[in-house]
Amino acid sequence: MSDNPDNMILTLLRAIRGDIAEVKADIAEVKERLGILETQYASLSRRVDRIGGDMERVKRRLELADA
Repeated sequence: MSDNPDNMILTLLRAIRGDIAEVKADIAEVKERLGILETQYASLSRRVDRIGGDMERVKRRLELADA
């Protein structure tokens, strides 16, 4: 009977260790995906900035905006 509480505690600690390993793996995946999203956002932001500059040039050529 004295081994039973120790075994229970070890079983619970192993389960906790397994859960923590899963959380670590999930966090690593989330970090990776966030990095990809940040890269895509930066690329999209640059494209929008270029489009804005192009639109300003078109407006100036059509004399719709002040030069």
